[in-house]
Amino acid sequence: MSVATLLCLLVGTLLSQQVISDFSVHTTRTGVEVDGGYVNASLAVVSRINNEDECDHVMNVSAADRCAFVKNTPDCSLEDGFINYLQVAFCLLPPDLTPLTVILCITWLFFLFIILGLIASKFFCPNLSAISTSLHLTHNVAGVTFLALGNGAPDIFSAIAAFSRPHTAGLAVGALFGAGVFVTTIVAGSVALVKPFAVPSRPFLRDVIFYMVAVFWTYLILYRGTTTLAETLGYLGLYVAYVLTVVISAYIYSRQKHLRGTTVETGPHIQAGLESSDLYDNDVPCLLADTDQQEYETEYRPLLQYPESTSRILLGSLNPVDNRKWRRKNWKWRVLKVLKTPVEVMLLLCIPVVDLDKEDRNWRRPLNCLHLVTAPLICLLAFQSGILGDYMIEGQFPLWLLTLLLGLFLCAIMFCSTTNECPPRYHPIFALLGFVVSAVLISAAASEVVSILHMLGVVLSLSNTVLGLTLLAWGNSIGDCFSDITLARQGYPRMAISACFGGIIFNMLFGVGLGCLVQRIKTHSEVQLEPEGLLTWILAASLGLSLVLSFIIVPLSRFHLGWHYGIFLLIFYAVFLIVALLTEFGIIYIA
Repeated sequence: MSVATLLCLLVGTLLSQQVISDFSVHTTRTGVEVDGGYVNASLAVVSRINNEDECDHVMNVSAADRCAFVKNTPDCSLEDGFINYLQVAFCLLPPDLTPLTVILCITWLFFLFIILGLIASKFFCPNLSAISTSLHLTHNVAGVTFLALGNGAPDIFSAIAAFSRPHTAGLAVGALFGAGVFVTTIVAGSVALVKPFAVPSRPFLRDVIFYMVAVFWTYLILYRGTTTLAETLGYLGLYVAYVLTVVISAYIYSRQKHLRGTTVETGPHIQAGLESSDLYDNDVPCLLADTDQQEYETEYRPLLQYPESTSRILLGSLNPVDNRKWRRKNWKWRVLKVLKTPVEVMLLLCIPVVDLDKEDRNWRRPLNCLHLVTAPLICLLAFQSGILGDYMIEGQFPLWLLTLLLGLFLCAIMFCSTTNECPPRYHPIFALLGFVVSAVLISAAASEVVSILHMLGVVLSLSNTVLGLTLLAWGNSIGDCFSDITLARQGYPRMAISACFGGIIFNMLFGVGLGCLVQRIKTHSEVQLEPEGLLTWILAASLGLSLVLSFIIVPLSRFHLGWHYGIFLLIFYAVFLIVALLTEFGIIYIA
């Protein structure tokens, strides 16, 4: 579905909702004065009959009174997020221009998805790779831990942000289940269509079985409506069991090959276990990209080396556009690069990146010194929507000013004690700093995404579940879709299919586990996971059914995935999406 088509559907729904709402509320106009304005008498009725999210009924109020309703309803004042998008939608412009405001918010939503993908791919994943290499972790352990977190960061932080508020928990459920259906059908089906191949039997069955257990466990929790601390920790424990299974199976596989006297030639980043897909393959695009980049830089390295000035190094480090690459790419890539360049420059100013594959480890002395000032400051201002930005030490000295002064002090020390050519011994610590800053920024962007989707659900009268399984799931999974299909076209279909089933296990277990754990720590009580009607059960049943069918069909096909399997998965997702939308709009219901 294109962006233009999606915008047309959303705007059409918005206009129809507004016309119906205005027609229904203009029949009577008896008001109650609130802050100088008049709110329809139906507002009081709505507040009395609704025991959950009162903000969902803002569309039942007249267009002129919606701004006052949003400002005076506690459920409309969101705790997370820098911007209150409900007030933006109903108070920024006149009521007649509400559709324009919503279009601007949707445009900002897609831009946030680009920011999430940019931070994860350019900053979060490389720093995690550097950390795992510095800790001397094997590629199997690194793949199912650090690199899995790097590739699944948008999904994980979006789920945590959604679970942080009871009224948006449906977004997390819809996104995790919706992304699961999307990846295991659309992405897996596309891989099978692009490159028919024979999937490794044991890794495939292992991943599908673990994922089915995770889905069934989540289904039971939704059925009960609550989750205990033991169940929350059980999610994380189940992933630990999955990691141990991957590591042990890779060790047994390698030992058997060694005993048989066979040898497998591997590159500098990929071990022998990769052929069996025991390596978590979502990290392969990052690794291949690093290798290509290294060869590319080596090819165009100047024959005569000369020292660059500090100012030239700084300007070159902040330039995200490669002139040679710019000339080779098509106009679509150039347009997207122009849109991303301002954001990428700001991120380069704030987030250090350590690349151990380069000779200088991506050491940029002036920029890395500047990171000691900008990185802690941006963490302070972005953490939990800037909650620490106004904090005063002893009620007199601002915390941000102390952070700025400490950063300037460390910056001066490092600048005077290092050179432009040789990175210091402690340079790998910048990978940890970049990891922390990336995580904070991803969390902040994910909170904004959740807030916008909650606003769209209120304005368009859509449930959080359907927004989660469509917009949030598509936005977080589109990167995986392109990378896996690209891998299949390059001749690595086994890696792509393994990433489809292995990657979402991490997102499901850590998304629900960490989300519920954070919410439990905040509230000191059991987390309520109340399903939003029939749609949640259809979503869970569809994901479970797709996994069961793959578990049956693939072995019957002797683990050979061809175009028949790919077309079947695409049709399955189309039917699922149609049933989900018909259920959302009340055409399919339980009497």
